[in-house]
Amino acid sequence: MKQNRLVIAGSRSGVGKTTISLGLMAVFSQQGLQVQPYKVGPDYIDPGFHTLITGNKSYNLDSYFLGGTGVQQLFMQSSKQADLAIIEGVMGLYDGKGSAAASSTAEIAKLLAAPVILVIDAAKIAQSAAAVVYGYQHYDPEVDLQGVIINNVSSKHHYQLLKTALLNRLAGVKVLGYLPKNLELKLAERHLGLVPVQESIQLKEFSQQLKKYLNNYLDLAAILELAESVEELVINCSANTKTIEKPVNLAAFPNRAKQQLALRIGIAYDQAFNFYYQFNFDLLRKAGAELVFFSPLHDKKLPEVAAVYLGGGFPESFLPDLAANQEFKVDFIRQVKAGLPLYAECGGLMYLANSVINLKGESYPMTAILDAEVVMTDRLQAMGYREVTAQQDSLLFKTGQQARGHLFHYSKLKRVASNLTASYLTKKGNLGYQPQPNVLCSYLHLHFASNPELIKNLLEQASKYQIYQERNN
Repeated sequence: MKQNRLVIAGSRSGVGKTTISLGLMAVFSQQGLQVQPYKVGPDYIDPGFHTLITGNKSYNLDSYFLGGTGVQQLFMQSSKQADLAIIEGVMGLYDGKGSAAASSTAEIAKLLAAPVILVIDAAKIAQSAAAVVYGYQHYDPEVDLQGVIINNVSSKHHYQLLKTALLNRLAGVKVLGYLPKNLELKLAERHLGLVPVQESIQLKEFSQQLKKYLNNYLDLAAILELAESVEELVINCSANTKTIEKPVNLAAFPNRAKQQLALRIGIAYDQAFNFYYQFNFDLLRKAGAELVFFSPLHDKKLPEVAAVYLGGGFPESFLPDLAANQEFKVDFIRQVKAGLPLYAECGGLMYLANSVINLKGESYPMTAILDAEVVMTDRLQAMGYREVTAQQDSLLFKTGQQARGHLFHYSKLKRVASNLTASYLTKKGNLGYQPQPNVLCSYLHLHFASNPELIKNLLEQASKYQIYQERNN
């Protein structure tokens, strides 16, 4: 079956590729098409907007986590029911990990044999836009650059100058329209990018504006024609990728028979905690887990679960409410101290600390499961991909096992108890802590597809805890 697809790339970050990606998702969904969204790279926020716009879960396509064949497998599995797959790129078209630019938008486009539409910012340029696009077209001839959308156009005359220059200088690249300058067409931003969808109250209005502009200024029929011009994608077991990868075979992941009783895994999911890879959820479900969502912000107690996955987010924006929900904290601490398996990452780690100090110097008590203090800063503390090696057995790892993840955080730990030793070893230093045998926490967002043993280990511990609870109740 042929899966219609296209990639929306940018000449750089901030040119409007998210705006245009969301707009295309909204317009084609309104036309009655089943749109399956994707995001290149490890970002969490854009996929949340994709999901709200289309009604379909958005997936991260990242060869550093999945490998080349894994990217192809995930795409084919998740787009089976879709009429159209729209893949939003990351940064500039050729930007990626290291000098080889692995996991770049260009690499994903080649792995998926997908046509690319390049979004450029035309503010303060005219004919020079043709030179910019010419460079992107010829930098890597294997990238199928088929179209251009021009953002920040000041007038119809400006657009005609741009369009004429592009058509005169570029062969095989269509000019698919433009968006005029419009300062109102913006979503709120924070240090990780856009404000998460859980906090964005203006998204509905934004979506309506987007659809109006795209219908008026873009050649939607030509864009859809590009997506439909693709050939059937065939999984290539030796798919070319610049990522130094270990082969990822998605069929090798744990798969529990449906008739067996599912293990209930609690997932913290609310305005404060919402950074998760959708594929991590899929792999947990495939392995037999039933995901039970709860809110440290609003709930009064934990649901009945065999383990907890406390992901990242922006807890620093909700410190008073998190600190004030004493009833939930008491129940949470009681169960974790009694042995409930708990994995926490980034924002989740912050919730486990003794306290979090915000940028104003105000301190808010958290759960004190991790004997340390978190201090918010206005500077990025760590960013980028990491491969970790476990230095000790833990909830997710056996000693020596490896996995991959991504770091991006502005807070830092202070006053860490001297008896805490790091759980992971990386090329850039140590990460993570195991404050008690049933707890693992780190700033690193792990991608479970990087090692099938992670889920196997987690569910083994959850199963032991569930059996223990059943015997003692």
